[in-house]
Amino acid sequence: MRIGELAQRTGVSPRALRYYESQGLLRPRRRASGYREYDASALLTVRHIRLLLSAGLGTTAIAEILPCVPDDRTVLAPTCPELLDGLAEERARISAQIERLTAARGILDALIATGADVGAGAGAGADVGARPATATAGEQRNPTS
Repeated sequence: MRIGELAQRTGVSPRALRYYESQGLLRPRRRASGYREYDASALLTVRHIRLLLSAGLGTTAIAEILPCVPDDRTVLAPTCPELLDGLAEERARISAQIERLTAARGILDALIATGADVGAGAGAGADVGARPATATAGEQRNPTS
């Protein structure tokens, strides 16, 4: 199949497929005309690439992992135990990032709650959301008026 058909069948843009090829993740044959020709296994390969990208892995790591993912039923082939340490490190990195983001969300929640409390106590006539007027692109301010 050609790149357009693979793109349509996988939901991945032709540009992304060309990128996967440049990273060594896909290896289509070339016709005499120069067009890429993908076999049926490319469908599964693209599905694996998308899954691994969604897990937060980069294309360098994916290039190492792909040969160890022979089908949809086998997560890692038994011939690739050396990848487990790298995957564990990646998981730890993602977990640390989740912890940082959770802490950041907690800080934002506290700031929002504090701001809401201050706004509620500002008085019935106060417009908490009001901002000073600013000139738009077409307006000019006259300092003498």
